[in-house]
Amino acid sequence: MDMEKVNSMDFGEFVDVFGNVVERCPLIAAAVWSQRPFSNSEDLEKHFFAFIDALPRSGQEGILRCHPDLAGRELQQGTLTAESRREQRGAGLMSLDAAERLRLAELNAQYRARFGFPFVLAARLSDRAAVPGELARRLQRPPAEELRTALGEVKKIGRLRLADLLGAAGLAGP
Repeated sequence: MDMEKVNSMDFGEFVDVFGNVVERCPLIAAAVWSQRPFSNSEDLEKHFFAFIDALPRSGQEGILRCHPDLAGRELQQGTLTAESRREQRGAGLMSLDAAERLRLAELNAQYRARFGFPFVLAARLSDRAAVPGELARRLQRPPAEELRTALGEVKKIGRLRLADLLGAAGLAGP
């Protein structure tokens, strides 16, 4: 999809297409729509990320709370968004054995209790073996540092999702 098409989308179409760039936060896409026209995919990405950066801490934490636990209840219940399902499947999180699921559930609960939001990781850039170690490592961080790290992961996820939508492989870099 080229920028001419993106820039010509009406409000509803834009929100339908880009509403899950940030997990379950179509209001961000709604706000970004008003910033048209976008000069290129990087400009579009910049507007999504500037919106996140401009939010107060409570809003940033709210964005994080929209994310599901990795290999958590929503996966088990089949209520993940299509994007999250694809990302978790790609990381091998849909094929965990019972012991691996239990370990992740315990770590997810500890993380949520400590920080007040779920552990967010760009699953597509990870794998099932690395996730528990990364979760345990980040569980030890100071809250302000972890908030920055988690928001960085939201941006990585957003960059990958924009690349999928736009067919722009250049956006999928680290």
